[in-house]
Parts: sequence; structure tokens; C-alpha cells
Amino acid sequence: MRESSWRPEPGVERVRVTGRYPDVDGGRVRVVAGDVTDAGSVAEAAAGHDVAVQVAARLDVPARDFFPAAARALVDGLAGAGVSRLVALGIGSLLEVAPGVRLVDTPGFPADARTFSLGHAAELEVFEGSALDWVVIAPPPVILDAESPGTGRYRVGGNRVPAEGGAAFSYADVARAIVDEAERPAHHRVQVAVFT
Repeated sequence: MRESSWRPEPGVERVRVTGRYPDVDGGRVRVVAGDVTDAGSVAEAAAGHDVAVQVAARLDVPARDFFPAAARALVDGLAGAGVSRLVALGIGSLLEVAPGVRLVDTPGFPADARTFSLGHAAELEVFEGSALDWVVIAPPPVILDAESPGTGRYRVGGNRVPAEGGAAFSYADVARAIVDEAERPAHHRVQVAVFT
């Protein structure tokens, strides 16, 4: 939200609990309560906008349930609101390490992380089966740094785990990549890697 609050176009952020975001600039970004798994709530939030951004996760709901439910609600709700573009936050473990081999499918990939990753995979399948103009931004499969203000720079790759790049990546740089893609669409109906 902070990244979008610095941009020239105003936006609406739909969240479950509005009180968690008191430091967002109220003049540029309006924070309202909503449910990303409810198509009606999505349509209400999206009405009058050109693009939607999905970065939600629910750790209290199994990933295999939450992510595809959110994807279905986004597809239906955005269609109902006349919004044809979606930029979604993905996960680096769905990037390929070799042609046709996702990181999540490699031997030794942690079981608990696999479950969460497969929830994201189910979300991606819903998007692929829709008519929506979507892009999934996948940060590298590293621990994201929540404290760093970010570098302000990133690179966009294909659907592969980047061979180069740092061992860390910041939430701030992921946010910048997402908002940049929302403002200047460059990728359509694909998952793309972002990295430093």
C-alpha cells in the first residue's frame, strides 16, 4: 500500500482489517474492508478501476482452499465490475529450475512449504482457465526482507528461478514491481520472476 500511495493515480485498498494500516497516506489510497474470496466484495471494490492487484494471503485458512477461492472470486468479481486486468503476487517456488520442473517439485523441497506453494499453483490454474488479462509476479524463492526500504531496482525474467541475483529480496522491491506492472502492463497471462 505504501508503494501505491506514492504514485500519481489514487487507489482503493480492500483489506480484511482496516486498522492494521494506519500509516498509509489517506489522501492517495483509501483503505476499506472486504473479502477477496467473495466475488461480490471484489466487484464492489473494483468498480470504476482499470486494474486490480491481489497480494492477500490467509495463514489461518489452508492454502489449497484460500488461493483458488480468491482466484475464482477475482475472476468473477472483476468481470462483474468490468475490470479486465489483474496483477497478483505469486511465489518463487513455482518458478522452474529446469524446463518443465518447478522448484516445488524438486526432491527435498520442504513439505510444509510445498503445501503453501501448491495452493498458489491452484490459484494460477484458475487464472489460466479464465479470460482475464492477468500476470503473476513471483519474487525469488528466498526469504523476503520486510525491514529493508528496498533498492528501487529490480529485473524481470521469465518463468525460471533466476541464475543471478541476490540472496535476499525486499517486500518494498516486490511492491514496486507489482505497482509498476499495474501502471504499465508489460506481461499478459503469464507468471514472471522478479529479482535484483
